[in-house]
Amino acid sequence: MKYLNELLDRLNDVSLTGKMNSKKYSEIIKVAVDLLLISKKNRKTIFFVGNGGSAGIAVHMTADYLKNGRIKTHSMFDISTITCLGNDFGYEYIFSKQLQVVAEKEDVLVAISSSGNSQNILNAVSIARERGCKIITFTGFKEDNKLRQLGDYNIYVPSMEYGIVESIHNMILQQFVDEIVAIDGIGLE
Repeated sequence: MKYLNELLDRLNDVSLTGKMNSKKYSEIIKVAVDLLLISKKNRKTIFFVGNGGSAGIAVHMTADYLKNGRIKTHSMFDISTITCLGNDFGYEYIFSKQLQVVAEKEDVLVAISSSGNSQNILNAVSIARERGCKIITFTGFKEDNKLRQLGDYNIYVPSMEYGIVESIHNMILQQFVDEIVAIDGIGLE
């Protein structure tokens, strides 16, 4: 029960900074869902990036947003592509080199990093910004992490525990797509 209480406490402390500042969970959800619905309507692509557990979340969300939300997504995790780019340019460029080729103006990059300091994620955000993408960041750990300052919308979980941070990131991203499904009246086929 202690873990669940900690998870709920941290969920209550989630904050949004960037183009809008809020600690109201409902406002955080509304802002992001509205952005994603506009992207969907305009046939823009959603890119999800992360490392480790955050990569697992990113891969899962790429599939859910495509299948359930019927939103155009692009997987950044093809093993041949990642190992090729990592070998030829360095691991810190595995996402940014892809975005240089495939990202277009008004696409959305969802950057997930518990620490907010992973260089490959920071590089991806830099290229996405150059390409005119909208950026949503998900971070945790220290308030002053680098990634938290870089998005149009920055969702922050105030915890130093990977499990807590990743669970909340996953839950919020899942809620986004579930809200889109409800708003659009999409049934699973």
